Amino acid sequence: MRNYLFDFDGTLADSGDAAVVATQDCFRDFDLEVPSAKTVRYYMGVPIETYIPELVEKQGKHFTDKQFNEMYDNFRKHYTEIEMQTTKLYDGIENALQTLKKQGKHLFVVSSKHTTSLERNLKQLNILDLFDDCIGSDQVKNYKPAPDGILMLLEHYQLDPDETVMIGDAKYDIQMGKAAYVKTCGCLWDTFDAEMLKKEHPDYLIDVPEKLKNM
Repeated sequence: MRNYLFDFDGTLADSGDAAVVATQDCFRDFDLEVPSAKTVRYYMGVPIETYIPELVEKQGKHFTDKQFNEMYDNFRKHYTEIEMQTTKLYDGIENALQTLKKQGKHLFVVSSKHTTSLERNLKQLNILDLFDDCIGSDQVKNYKPAPDGILMLLEHYQLDPDETVMIGDAKYDIQMGKAAYVKTCGCLWDTFDAEMLKKEHPDYLIDVPEKLKNM
């Protein structure tokens, strides 16, 4: 592989319970039933614009686009307040990225976060300079598992799909990679459901970041 595309949360960094807490605080602020941590974690890997409306609708509520946009802003406010209290790189990630970079590999991030938040987190973790580019959910028309983010990178950088791998901890990452006809790699160091990830039949399945160097 020459081109490595990474998810962020659960792949490069452990954001702890930041997304769970921000979601629960958001629902509480809008006088909605607060979803359990397990329920929120199930949706990790897709943007809030995907899972918040689904959770609201499951409660039999019908919000306008304006109300949903207010919820998204509310979520991001809560998330920003707590993100760096909990977000940290997984053991071995920085070393693996540095090694790949020295080998001349091209590194990218394709995330369900907004680009501003994504780049802020990468900078705070001191790894932003290791990546050639970052694609956030605000840059694509269709969210994960649609392949839009990967296709943007393939076209813009003229990447060979056969030499490109999408790496992530969620089924959505694998589905996105397959839809873009690139190689896929499931990472098991902090996946919500390992069996669910295995059922997607990624080309690679690794349990420690060090193994990224061997693809």
